Amino acid sequence: MIQQTEITLRARGRGFHLITAEVAEKLPALPEQGLLHLYIKHTSCALAINENADPDVRYDMEQIFNRLVRENEPYYTHTFEGADDMPAHAKAILAGCSLSIPITRGRLNMGTWQGIYLCEFRNHGGTRHIVATIIS
Repeated sequence: MIQQTEITLRARGRGFHLITAEVAEKLPALPEQGLLHLYIKHTSCALAINENADPDVRYDMEQIFNRLVRENEPYYTHTFEGADDMPAHAKAILAGCSLSIPITRGRLNMGTWQGIYLCEFRNHGGTRHIVATIIS
């Protein structure tokens, strides 16, 4: 059986945001076992799984991505949406737009220290939409 729902996330500023609880509370009842697929419907943000305990990791990830893909590079041609836009597209490709998480005993089967991140690469990205597909 396949179930699908769309989750709307509130607008957040630039950064790596832990959204595990927000996603989980908006999902329908999970099956005993299966797979949750999350797909973000935007080209300037991403989804990732990483450290859920120490917020310094999220801060450091922001610093790393900002050094990997800098704003205002002279070779950018897609610049009319602001200095943060083209770098946001490049960062989104690096991080990815989807996740697959196993479901075991009716719960997301992630490691103790793992959480779902919204990687917001725009200064003001607005609301974000995730398609959640549950396969059982």
